[in-house]
Amino acid sequence: MKGEPSAPETLAALAATAAGDPDVWELRLYVAGKTAKSVAAFENLTRLCEEYLPGKYKIEVVDLLVHPQLAKGDQIVAIPTLVRKLPQPIRKVIGDLSNAERTLVGLQLRPAKG
Repeated sequence: MKGEPSAPETLAALAATAAGDPDVWELRLYVAGKTAKSVAAFENLTRLCEEYLPGKYKIEVVDLLVHPQLAKGDQIVAIPTLVRKLPQPIRKVIGDLSNAERTLVGLQLRPAKG
């Protein structure tokens, strides 16, 4: 059909998507509904990403009230929890992310103060 990509273009696009952009940080924020802590965590994360990773991040929000089975995959024991999926290694930060210094150190965006 006209307008549909050919098979090689589609496969190439899939391969490029699967490989991902090595400069893009993939972050997953686990929340439970739209509680004050969940909303604060998302706002704090977005603010930090815009400041320290402008244009180089993807945030996936997982609501465990809707998808509770997803907690097992990343071993989520508290919420809100932020999981840095990429770049490797996986890192986790628990809480509403209001402590910017702790969050940046947890994500390895800034070294811990000696």
